[in-house]
Amino acid sequence: MANFDEGGVFYSDQQFVSAGAVHDEAPTLTPQQAIVKFGEFLRTFQVDNKSSVFPYSDQLSRNTGLLRVDLAHLSHPVYGIPDLAAALVENANEYLPLFEQAAALEARRIQAFEADGQEPAPKEVQILLFKSGRAGAGLSMRDVKPELYVSKLVIVPCIVTAASRPSHKATHVSIQCRSCKHTLRLPCRPGMGGVALPRKCQGSAAGPSLGVAADQCGLDPYAILSDRVECQDQQNLKLQERPEDVPAGDLPRSMLGVVERALVGCLTPGTRVAAVGILSIFAQKEGAGGAGGREAVAVRQPYLRIVGFQEDVLRGDGSRVPTFSAEEEASFREFAASPLCQQRLFEAMAPAIYGHEDIKKALACLLFGGARKKLPDGTRRRGDVNVLLLGDPSTAKSQFLKFVSRAAPVAVYTSGKGSSAAGLTASVIRDARSREFYLEGGAMVLADGGVVCIDEFDKMRAEDRVAIHEAMEQQTISIAKAGITTMLRSRTAV
Repeated sequence: MANFDEGGVFYSDQQFVSAGAVHDEAPTLTPQQAIVKFGEFLRTFQVDNKSSVFPYSDQLSRNTGLLRVDLAHLSHPVYGIPDLAAALVENANEYLPLFEQAAALEARRIQAFEADGQEPAPKEVQILLFKSGRAGAGLSMRDVKPELYVSKLVIVPCIVTAASRPSHKATHVSIQCRSCKHTLRLPCRPGMGGVALPRKCQGSAAGPSLGVAADQCGLDPYAILSDRVECQDQQNLKLQERPEDVPAGDLPRSMLGVVERALVGCLTPGTRVAAVGILSIFAQKEGAGGAGGREAVAVRQPYLRIVGFQEDVLRGDGSRVPTFSAEEEASFREFAASPLCQQRLFEAMAPAIYGHEDIKKALACLLFGGARKKLPDGTRRRGDVNVLLLGDPSTAKSQFLKFVSRAAPVAVYTSGKGSSAAGLTASVIRDARSREFYLEGGAMVLADGGVVCIDEFDKMRAEDRVAIHEAMEQQTISIAKAGITTMLRSRTAV
């Protein structure tokens, strides 16, 4: 017994066990166990045993307050912790804060271990989740069903079509009773959630103060102390289904997205991302025609609380970097080395249409040719080719446009008669709840890095046609409306 206190530290987790864990067939991890396992993963994870690089320890040693974690690493069968990764996906609202606590503890441990003179370790570390490779393709927005994925971690490929101005969201509020001055500190639910103030004074346990009994404070005695409210940045986004994922004849679906802290301002309209978030719901208030703006009891609005994203990588010419296997790359190189490469590409353009060899060559140059150049003086020269098809009726002009819209990886098809200047470029819209103006991208912003197909171009109004001249020449869209002055990217071929 003399050496009992040497070695490890022994403790009990009984106080952390949840009430329903006893009845479960498979016992769940306690919060303390999850923090220990998360910390061990951050401290010991390596890409392989032969490497001496610890990616997550290196990130924490920089004291940036951010930590990008690949879900594929967390669920790795050998180097990761698959059981904890599954728990994080199934119950992200509970395990993600524990993951951030473990990261903050590990950051302080690294700072204490290293030499003096380092910057102080951050009090909080924000975890940014993503999933690399083809495994991060995720679910289509149409497949995200509330009955299956509420409060779970999902990956949704989408396009950011609108972004509101950043606002401040309270994380903790301090309230004080107006009569007995009893003070409470309450946490706020993340995302669009708030906090419910107690209807009665909670100061009865501490006894009466200032000569006022707790039961004499009345209903709704608490007032918020504005100087003691802890806040963080928050921004609302509008996420839209990618055009290539929309079935023919259907409208693209959209969803509300919320980003917090370091993610605020990272996503602009037109950005294509694989958003990693927690599917949540919030109470939808009735409109002006309802019962005075009261909350509808059984109606809840779904939204995605984004906790990370993987953005589509763009080359210098604005095209996206695809992910191919080694066999596919080898077959592409073999095809490019063939002397009949160009001829086979020309023949593959709309094979159902006979003739029109010159038009097919022009469309092949639009899809495969062109490279952006940056001159020594800093001037950028666009590499996208714009094509105008002129001809008599019934000469397959629309069929060529349909083929290009289906063949291009990123394409938006629209008609000249049904398009306006704001619908093609960008529009400023007022939010119905906050009454603030925000920017929503149009067709040429959503097709950044792809092709915009405009049928019946001659049917467009002259003022609408002028609006796309800047996008076709400079590949940018300048906006100065309602106090919003910005420039959006539109690296598209028309």
